[in-house]
Amino acid sequence: MSKTSSPRAFIHPRYWPTWLAIGSMVVAAWLPWRFKLWVGKIIGLLAWRLAKRRRHITATNIARCFPEKSADQQRQLVKETFIANGIGLVETATGWCRDAEGLRHRVAYHGQEHLARAKAQGKGVLVVGIHFSTLDLGGALHSLFFPADVVYRPHNNPLFERFMTRARSRIFGQAIDRHDLRGVVRRIKAGHIVWYSPDQDFGRDVSVFAPLFGQQAATIRLTAKIARMTGAPVVPLMFHRNPDDRTYTIECLPAFENFPSGDEVADATRVNEFIERAIRKHPEQYLWLHRRFKTRPEGEPGFY
Repeated sequence: MSKTSSPRAFIHPRYWPTWLAIGSMVVAAWLPWRFKLWVGKIIGLLAWRLAKRRRHITATNIARCFPEKSADQQRQLVKETFIANGIGLVETATGWCRDAEGLRHRVAYHGQEHLARAKAQGKGVLVVGIHFSTLDLGGALHSLFFPADVVYRPHNNPLFERFMTRARSRIFGQAIDRHDLRGVVRRIKAGHIVWYSPDQDFGRDVSVFAPLFGQQAATIRLTAKIARMTGAPVVPLMFHRNPDDRTYTIECLPAFENFPSGDEVADATRVNEFIERAIRKHPEQYLWLHRRFKTRPEGEPGFY
């Protein structure tokens, strides 16, 4: 099934659960705000109790990254992470299914001048984002201030991929497959802002090991490579839900200086330093459910 297939191509019963999920997201997007967050919390708590494998991965990540916390504090952070990511599902639905303009009153943007200054150089901009639970809503709210493209991973389900890509294409100028390096470079060289999140483990072949929370993490080399190929400034961006659970903050930091430096490990370390700094502000909102440290240096046993 291609992204351009008629919706009639998806009437087979195998897609009925996907249609139900899409319909649920549309409904969730329009729920009253307080009820929306309550639904997200319930989803998160159910996942925390039932998704044992993901709970184990999350607990392993948190134990490795926050050894200074007591066992009780670590368990509480695991629970809070599931709740935040449950809320993140309804936030994603909101970002995909509603006009961001109606949510403008919920966002404060700090450091806009840094992105504006980078854009004014005329070389395009590579924005480094992070996989927080608020990521897709953050992208929608960011579009109120700066138009941008986004690099994403295609979904394996062709119907959900169609829905997701169309939603993101409405928010962003262009949704670019993460394997399409030429597409990323082309858009940046054309002067566009491209939002890219390098905080996942893509394997040994495309990574170097750099410290993250005191662990050696396989860190993709692509951030520095794109900057080298385009000459574009690399701008770090943070986004989080505020403690009131009703408003959000976007924070843009100054572009990395002397980046890329020519030293792949040093460049990856700088990216990870920013990622760690951002996560420490609101650790429960990070996507600890993925195996960030699955690739280990030679001879080191796996965590999971």
